[in-house]
Amino acid sequence: MLEIIPIPQAPQHRGAWQALFQGYGDFYKRPMTVQTFDTVWAWLNDPAHEVEGVLAVLDGRPVGLAHFRRMPRPLYGAEVGFLDDLFVDPACRGHKVGERLIGHVADVARNRGWATVRWLTADDNYRARTLYDRVGAKSHFNLYELVP
Repeated sequence: MLEIIPIPQAPQHRGAWQALFQGYGDFYKRPMTVQTFDTVWAWLNDPAHEVEGVLAVLDGRPVGLAHFRRMPRPLYGAEVGFLDDLFVDPACRGHKVGERLIGHVADVARNRGWATVRWLTADDNYRARTLYDRVGAKSHFNLYELVP
């Protein structure tokens, strides 16, 4: 049975969460450090921090993660949700784990009155985009980054 568990309720799964987050970093070719893992884990377990996280746990084994947060949208005078990270163990893909994780974030959004949930993905992340095209609508905006 697949369960979605808030990370603060799953301290025993720190190692599994880290392995999943490492897989996410590997996919995006982002070097991960012990400091990154420690910082993000602390955020996820700090009720005062914006970033929240959940694990998808299948038969007692974490197989996916989602990190999300509230984000103000000034143009609309509303708060929205932002899904920062979504990752499913490659061995468990195609079994609706990602869809369940997104569904959980959508439930949080509804309960908190967030107008929408937004997220980004790489243009060449075709497998994930197939899911995203099914559960959401592609925006017409482009993302830019500036390194100060």
